[in-house]
Order: sequence, then C-alpha cells, then structure tokens
Amino acid sequence: MNALDEITESFSRLPGIGKKSASRIANSLLKADPVFLKRFSLQLSTLQEKIHPCPICGSWTEEETCSVCSNPTRDMSLICVVEEAQDVSTIENSHEYHGLFHVLGGVINPLEGVGPDQLRITSLMERVRTKGVQEVILATNPTVEGDTTALYVQRLLTEEFPSLTVTRLASGLPVGGDLEYADSLTLARSFRGRTRI
Repeated sequence: MNALDEITESFSRLPGIGKKSASRIANSLLKADPVFLKRFSLQLSTLQEKIHPCPICGSWTEEETCSVCSNPTRDMSLICVVEEAQDVSTIENSHEYHGLFHVLGGVINPLEGVGPDQLRITSLMERVRTKGVQEVILATNPTVEGDTTALYVQRLLTEEFPSLTVTRLASGLPVGGDLEYADSLTLARSFRGRTRI
C-alpha cells in the first residue's frame, strides 16, 4: 500500500466519506498549495490538544467553559438535552433557542454496549437539582435509540422533579415535503404531534 492508498484509507474511515470521496480528497490534496497543506496538517495534529469538552455542558470548546455556558444573557432556566456536541451548533445556527445545553455523549444502545451509565445523565440530574432549571427540552434524534434515551431521561427527571417541565422537540413532515414521499413513521409522528391552527 502506497502513501496515497494510506491517506485514502484514513479519509474513508471518517463518517459520511466513502472510498470514492476519500480518493477525491486525497487527490485534491496532492494538487493543493503546500502552504495550505502544512497549515491543514498542523490543524489536524493539534485539534485534540486545543478542543475539549466543556466541563459544564459537554459541548466542544477551546476556552475553560464554552461560549453558551459562560454567556450571562442565556436563559438559565432552560436546558436542551442533545446526543452529541455537534448537535449544539446545529441548534445554535437556527437562532431560535436561547437557553443552555447538555450533551449526553450518545444514546442508550444495548447492541453496542452503551447503557445509561455511559452517558452524562448523572451530571444532567445534578444541574437540574442545583441550578434552578424549570424546563428540560429533550432533543435526541427521532430514532429508536434516541426515543428510548429520551423516555429514560424523561422518566428519571419527572420522578425526581415532579414540578419540572419536560418537553420533546416536535417531529414530522419537513417544510416543503410531499406526503407521497413521507414514510409511515414520519406520518405517524406528524399526526401525533399535530397542532391547532
């Protein structure tokens, strides 16, 4: 295996990049400006040294705490629970949410050996217990594992904090979508989550 094959193999191990895309990236890098390539390789080699999880919410940050947790203008009574750190930036980019976040670090998935103890549920409970949180929004993905995790967290929260409001993000038909292309699970969620107009 030569150096081009090795770098192609490395790129193909990244999520969402198949063999063809990995090969295109590797070939593109061969033609890239050497200054860019040096900067890119330095960025890659120091990424894990510079970026770390926020000790409060679990989102990625270069600072001691992330920009959300350290922002005094955020609504401290709201916590949005997400699966992974990249979900924070997805929600932030919508500019619709102004509360805090909590990253679980995955979902309950017994087939892959991930149970509740491997997730950051204990620290979520502690934040709710000590920080005056009034609502927890469960924003896990609408998958079997995401739903299972949301139900588990919801049960824990409502048992320990009966006055706490626990909500789940709505899911259903996308804006601009056609009914004929919607799968039965999406349609079922749409009917269950319908709202009065």
